Amino acid sequence: MLQFSINKVKYRFYMFSKSPPNRSPGLSFKLINSYLVTGDLRRARQLFDKIPQPDLRSWTLLISAHTQHGFSKEAIKIYSTLKLRNIRPDKLLILSVAKACALASDLVKAREVHEDAARFGFHSDTLLGNALVDMYAKCKNVDGARRVFDDICIKDVVSWTSFCRSYVNCGLPRQGLEAFREMGLNGVRPNSVTVSSVLPACSELKDVNLGRQMHGFVMRNGLESNVFVSSALVNMYASCLRIREAELVFSNMSHLDVVSWNGILTACFLNKELEKGLALFYKMRNEGVKLNTSSWNAVIGGCTQGGRNELALELLGHMQDSGFKPNQITVISVLPACTNLESLKGGKEIHGYVCRNWLIEDLTVTTALIFMYAKCGNLELSQKVFGLMPIKDTVAWNTMIIANSMHGIGEESLLLFREMLDAGVRPNSVTFTGVLSGCSHSCLVDEAFFIFNSMSRDHSVEPDAEHFSCMVNVLSRAGHLEEAYEFILRMPKEPTASAWGALLGACRVYKNVELGRKAASRLFEIEPGNPGNYVLLFNIFVTAKLWGEASETRKMMRDRKITKTPGCSWVQVRNKVYTFVVGDRNNTQNHEIYKFLDEMSEKMRLACYMPNTEFVLQDVNEEEKEEILCNHSEKLAVAFAILNLNGESSIRVFKNLRICGDCHNTIKFIAKVVGLQIIVRDTLRFHHFKDGYCSCRDFW
Repeated sequence: MLQFSINKVKYRFYMFSKSPPNRSPGLSFKLINSYLVTGDLRRARQLFDKIPQPDLRSWTLLISAHTQHGFSKEAIKIYSTLKLRNIRPDKLLILSVAKACALASDLVKAREVHEDAARFGFHSDTLLGNALVDMYAKCKNVDGARRVFDDICIKDVVSWTSFCRSYVNCGLPRQGLEAFREMGLNGVRPNSVTVSSVLPACSELKDVNLGRQMHGFVMRNGLESNVFVSSALVNMYASCLRIREAELVFSNMSHLDVVSWNGILTACFLNKELEKGLALFYKMRNEGVKLNTSSWNAVIGGCTQGGRNELALELLGHMQDSGFKPNQITVISVLPACTNLESLKGGKEIHGYVCRNWLIEDLTVTTALIFMYAKCGNLELSQKVFGLMPIKDTVAWNTMIIANSMHGIGEESLLLFREMLDAGVRPNSVTFTGVLSGCSHSCLVDEAFFIFNSMSRDHSVEPDAEHFSCMVNVLSRAGHLEEAYEFILRMPKEPTASAWGALLGACRVYKNVELGRKAASRLFEIEPGNPGNYVLLFNIFVTAKLWGEASETRKMMRDRKITKTPGCSWVQVRNKVYTFVVGDRNNTQNHEIYKFLDEMSEKMRLACYMPNTEFVLQDVNEEEKEEILCNHSEKLAVAFAILNLNGESSIRVFKNLRICGDCHNTIKFIAKVVGLQIIVRDTLRFHHFKDGYCSCRDFW
């Protein structure tokens, strides 16, 4: 039947093209409509272009068809062609192009269409006015929506619904709720579309009381059977972390579609009930619920947020195997899994997908890529992605500044901060945390004070506890311990654990026992269960050979049932993560690893290098200390990675504790001998070892 229709259209087109120029407008319209019905926009446009003077119906039909098939920009171009011919549009034609502007979110053209509607006297028409309000809402321009709304003579329920939605879409939920109340005061009865449009405002505000009032309105007006309203109620309760109410609404729904299922699925993950959410997702699959992209996005994002990173990546594969195409939300949901796993290979694969599918222009996606590369140890790729961004918002600048800070390049963080200001982008609290952190890693004391003092003076950002802690860190790392201690005592805010922790860590580096005692004493009050503070104080006492006080610190840990976090390092080789602990001999290449390290030790001895036994915190003889140093987990991981090189010019090792000084010196030597770049991330920063040097310049 379809083939017959297509052949019939082709015959008409043939006869039409052979007929004389003064053909009837009615025949033109029918032929164009015939092609549009079959979805052949190209033929319809060819036919349209052959008509010397198309009527308004043909223009309207062509614009509407392009919009309906997703070619909104082309629809707008067709309207521009009409204007160039000085053809006066009618109300329906402007209505059709308004919908195209809404779909394209083209604010410039939207304003032009609004001006045309006003010029031709259609702006007060209810039907067209409603479309223009919706157009401005989709373009996220609430002022334009308000102007159109005020001009509509007779405002019906669609007018008010579109107006309320414009506020919600533009991130003004409270104003959206006020417009909803105003609608009632004007005697217009909200319908199910109104309620489902306004309920997201309660979700965004996390205001469960307002949401319950809306729920009451739904029940009183018999709207609970509407699937969109019920789904919006589920989402509202989920956003407010009221999982029981969300489940109650869901269980009472007479008709469950995928939107409803997705609502309760999201509710589980928002409420951190990961296992329940996974069980629900598998139930959806088993019961034949027709999943959509949002279903997959919800479960992938839930797994990432719940720490099930491997499962998130596995589900991404299942999603694609099931015929679903990941979108921006999918990418943003799954990239943190690569970040958390330090999976550079996985992150690169997702980056490739982003480029192939033209998602690279999405600001949130590119920002997530910058952070992923930085956390996975590849700062160069972070910088490359950042450099290719055509538009950079505050979050993008902050992410790049923080990326350089975590890699210890404070000078670059400062340079980026200045470029950010020159670009007219307003810094926020996070910006200054990133810049000050960079200053601390690069010993930029004067620069840090200048930035800190400029916060409230030049940028109207009041320093918070985190910024004060950063300044303590800057002073402490630079060796100004007394000044750091005085700074803490003068702080207008209660000093946090991070401030005292920065001082305690510096006391370990600079061997200041007295200030170490004071800082540790305060930390034991603020966070008595943190083992790191006890270990740092113990290390300070051991370095000073105060064995009695060191023993008392250990006893305090035992009495309080506090256990030291065991140190471990890990490295990814051929898509598999290998983990090492001190003295580890469980690896299948155990013999080769220790042989390699012994060879390196011999070469280091010949180069007049002596192991720094100060970093052994046991009271044993020098020979035993040297043997203990050789067994440190980061050395084992580096050796294993070098033995399993597959043409790479660099290796990346991650450690859960701070790298010790002897390991730091050893890896510098290994990088020089082997001719590789070795990147090690510890709890403080990234170290880039190359040609016998480290990016931290031995300051960390």
